[in-house]
Amino acid sequence: MTPKQIVAQLDKYIISQDEAKKAVAIALRNRYRRSRLSEEDREEITPKNIILKGPTGVGKTEIARRLAKLVNAPFVKVEATKYTEVGYVGRDVESMVRDLVSVAIRLVKEERYKTVEDRANQIAVDKVAELLLANKDSFPEGVNKATLKDEIVTGNLDHLTVDVVIAEKPQSIELQPGSGNEINLGSIFGGIIPNRTKKRRVSVKEALRLLSSEASEKLIDADSVNAEAIRRAENDGLIFIDEIDKIAGKGSTNGPDVSREGVQRDILPIIEGCSVSTKYGNIKTDHILFIASGAFHVSSVSDLIPELQGRFPILVELNSLDKNDFVKILTETENAITEQYSRLLAVDNIYLQFTKDGIAEIAELAVEMNNTQEDIGARRLQSILEHITEDISYNVEEENKEQHIVIDAKYVRDYYINQAKSLNLKKYII
Repeated sequence: MTPKQIVAQLDKYIISQDEAKKAVAIALRNRYRRSRLSEEDREEITPKNIILKGPTGVGKTEIARRLAKLVNAPFVKVEATKYTEVGYVGRDVESMVRDLVSVAIRLVKEERYKTVEDRANQIAVDKVAELLLANKDSFPEGVNKATLKDEIVTGNLDHLTVDVVIAEKPQSIELQPGSGNEINLGSIFGGIIPNRTKKRRVSVKEALRLLSSEASEKLIDADSVNAEAIRRAENDGLIFIDEIDKIAGKGSTNGPDVSREGVQRDILPIIEGCSVSTKYGNIKTDHILFIASGAFHVSSVSDLIPELQGRFPILVELNSLDKNDFVKILTETENAITEQYSRLLAVDNIYLQFTKDGIAEIAELAVEMNNTQEDIGARRLQSILEHITEDISYNVEEENKEQHIVIDAKYVRDYYINQAKSLNLKKYII
């Protein structure tokens, strides 16, 4: 996709923040451009990492998440505050790369499963038919394997139960809590320790799922999956580091606080480019795209160590949302929150109708509450809608009678009148 097409896709889910969407769209397009170059040129071109600076609830995380979904790229979101510097017990910064590889493994496996899906289903149907035939008393005379297979495929025997034997996967043991380094005893001892199995009595439908999954694992080449996942993580991987402002600045000199600057120095080589050991193989981080975000209320971007700042050449500031933005979020976005509540309550035959003035009143209320209380951006809309629909959700008729409820400006005002008064008084409190 061209950058304009990428932005058009992001516009379906994220309102405003045009600069941020433009920056990430260019970063994504540059990946495609790099992939079309010679191998020699590809090695020289590194991604231009981005810092998204802005208050909470304005779309920083959503931009990164939607971006990864657009290209089905390996994506992980991590919290910078979860990591500790070397010498402290806690989460190792290299674990973010290991998490990325694990996501890439899952993506590649899902693709490979689709290619062997038909064959795996045939194997599962064959096994279930054999298990059912072992108990011939359940069927009339003359029933054979071919007949049973046809019945299984059409779902006519889903209600029956069978005993299936499933291989148990050996659990990996973490060498150090939080480090991400794992050891699998089953793979070390190989054939010395026999594979453990477990017998389960399940429905035919569940047996098909279990046996099909087991067959798929055997039909795909694990080494090929690992190699492809490592390649994708290295070239298409996207790591979103949230709350990076919380590790900016000097750590406290009093008490046993972990140095925030120390965490920055540990993250630095990952972003600069290094080789990280994972249980699937070594991965180079030189071409992984890093997007960091933070509100930077207390600290500023300049409080990060200079080396780290240099590795994030693009800084984009996101704006606080206004009333018009809130109205658009409630009406124009794909799968808008008002639509979500309408669909949820329609299950109980409660049909909501949001009027234009009702939407405007909710947006106005969100702005007012963000100004007088904490500014939590678009998340304020969820809080307001949850309160507005609380009584409606609770007072469900036992007979499940059809109800039509219009949520207009008067409905919203009446529901929030007491809270609105207290908010207005806060304007005059110094």
